[in-house]
Order: sequence, then C-alpha cells, then structure tokens
Amino acid sequence: MSSTPGNKLRQAVKDNSPLPVVGAVTAYCAILAQKSGHKALYLSGGGVAASSLGIPDLGITTLHDVCEDARRITAASDLPLLVDIDTGWGGAFNIARATREVAQAGAAGFHIEDQVMQKRCGHRPNKAIVSQQEMVDRVKAAVDARVDSSFVIMARTDALAVEGMQSAIDRAQACVEAGADMIFPEAMTKLEQYKEFTKAVNVPVLANITEFGATPLFTTQELSGVGVQLVLYPLSAYRMELYDYLGYHEFEQQLDRLFAEKGAE
Repeated sequence: MSSTPGNKLRQAVKDNSPLPVVGAVTAYCAILAQKSGHKALYLSGGGVAASSLGIPDLGITTLHDVCEDARRITAASDLPLLVDIDTGWGGAFNIARATREVAQAGAAGFHIEDQVMQKRCGHRPNKAIVSQQEMVDRVKAAVDARVDSSFVIMARTDALAVEGMQSAIDRAQACVEAGADMIFPEAMTKLEQYKEFTKAVNVPVLANITEFGATPLFTTQELSGVGVQLVLYPLSAYRMELYDYLGYHEFEQQLDRLFAEKGAE
C-alpha cells in the first residue's frame, strides 16, 4: 500500500480500534496534535468559519477558505487530514471541483453531507435534508472526480434527526453502493443506534463526539463495543463559549425568520 494521505488514513483506521480523529483548525494545532501522539487530524467546517473568518457554521464559507486552511495544515504535519466540505458548495460540477482541490491541498479525504445548501450545524435544530437520490448523486460526483482512488470519500447523513433511523440507514447503504468509503451518521443519541447502524453498513462508521452536541460524550471503549471505527473530536480545543461569542443563535433565529417568510409566500 502506497503512503498516500488517503492510504495513511485507511491504515490508521485498520490499526486503531477505534481511531480518534482530532480537530486541528490551524497549522499549530496540527503540530500540537502530532507531537501529542495523535494519528489523524480533522478540519471542521465550523472550525474554518470560526477561526479563519469569525462567523458561525451556517454554510457561509467557500471552497477556497477550506482549501487554504487544509494546505497550511498538511504543510505543517504529515498526519492524514479528514476535511469537512459541508454540502460540496453546489451541484455535481462544484462537488467534482471540490474533490480535486481538496485532494490537491494534501487532504486524505473529506465528508460530504445530505443537508440542503443553506445548512446548519449538525447538532442544531430545524435541519433540512435533500432527497436520498440527490445525496447519492453528490457521492457519485465525488467518486467520479477523484484522481487518486485511495482518497477517502465519507458520506455524512443528518437523516436521523429529520426522518428517523431507518432513513439514515437506507441513505448510508445507498451512499456505500454509490462508492462511499466510510459513513458519518450525525447526531446519534444512543449506543444502541450506533450498534444498529454499524451492523447495517459494511464500511467504517464515524461517531462525532462534540461538546454540547446531541450525542452524549461516549468513551472510545463504549463506541468500539458497538462497532464504531472512527471517533471524531472536531473542536474540543476551543469549544467552550464559541456560540455565544460568535452570536450563533442570533444568526440561527434570522434563518428561521427567513424560512418562515418563504413558507408563507
């Protein structure tokens, strides 16, 4: 197996049970994580928004913003980097471009989600998702566009909170059939849900362990016991009062008002 970033991530998943993937929002954080003994890094869309632009995680950042931070991180550390590309910044051509450019920035892979373009943080209320077919098309666009077959394409689904467990499983299975290498079910609330999910999906599954999120702060041992192979700690380095300082809730309320007005038309 060649030592591409994607293969490094795949091997780290095989070698660790489960693999902690830690948020690195700056090059310094990446160095700190590597020197602390971690094996994989993560660039959060919310982290880019907050740290680089000082805005909430509401789909405002661009491909350029994310790639710029990814390049800085991969230049500072040779640990494999998993990148959050939200919804892919548009249709199939946008997703194809994102796939190529994120790989060129040195990342090991990314996750793409099934929220609508005007997305929200995965642990916040009033999320809306696209159809299963549209999500499958997103995955296919990414799979078709990658030049390096080891580059990891992870499909994230927010369907649990919107349509329930069976919908989340159905979407995950459809994404795997479309070529997704790994699956990220967002906002699970019980270990039993992870157990059901990992049994139904025959690729590595990631658990997102984020402060003040919908998912309890399960231990790696608990998650390993239900088949989870990657455990994500996306923003632990600076989470504490982030939403308050960024005025996240005011942005969110403005979105609610806009959607309410749109629905009333």
